[in-house]
Amino acid sequence: MQALAAAGGVPLWMSDVLPGSTHDLTAARELVLPQARPYLNKLPILADSGYEGAGAGVPVPVKKSARGELDINTKTRNALLRSLRYQGERGIALMSQRWRALQHVMVSPTTIGDIAKAVLVLVQFEHKMIS
Repeated sequence: MQALAAAGGVPLWMSDVLPGSTHDLTAARELVLPQARPYLNKLPILADSGYEGAGAGVPVPVKKSARGELDINTKTRNALLRSLRYQGERGIALMSQRWRALQHVMVSPTTIGDIAKAVLVLVQFEHKMIS
């Protein structure tokens, strides 16, 4: 499942559930990036290192090479990305911690997706994004 969060960390959108074997980058290429590409030059999508190779407009942290330490500029860039990315993580935490039913669901992936989307609406309602 892919999700997008607003700058304040409130989740905005959630994809349908994909099979568990689907890699995050594959899911993003299928569900998010085609629609987001026109906007990436104005508003980047912040992602973790699992999205390496997503392309321009999707900055990811640089991994430490086998040859040694990262230079100070790269370390600073990584720290800045982490400090901004927390808001997306907050969006998922708002859903999973506030609505504990998501932590204990043992049903089919389709049903989990329906429950997660219902929780998305409830979180948006709580944060006065919808009425």
